[in-house]
Amino acid sequence: MVDLIVAGILLILVAAAVHTIRKEKKKGAGCIGCPSSGCCSGRKCCNAEPGRSQTADN
Repeated sequence: MVDLIVAGILLILVAAAVHTIRKEKKKGAGCIGCPSSGCCSGRKCCNAEPGRSQTADN
């Protein structure tokens, strides 16, 4: 019985993660959960100014 409960909880967690990923991909998110909104060092950000940090406050 305990195995069924643990399996059910794991199934719910995996389903929630898949749902979140699909929802973000439909919105067009490049990096899901990225705090830099896709303008991290691994990707080129088209609105970045040279010599200026992406996280700097204006």
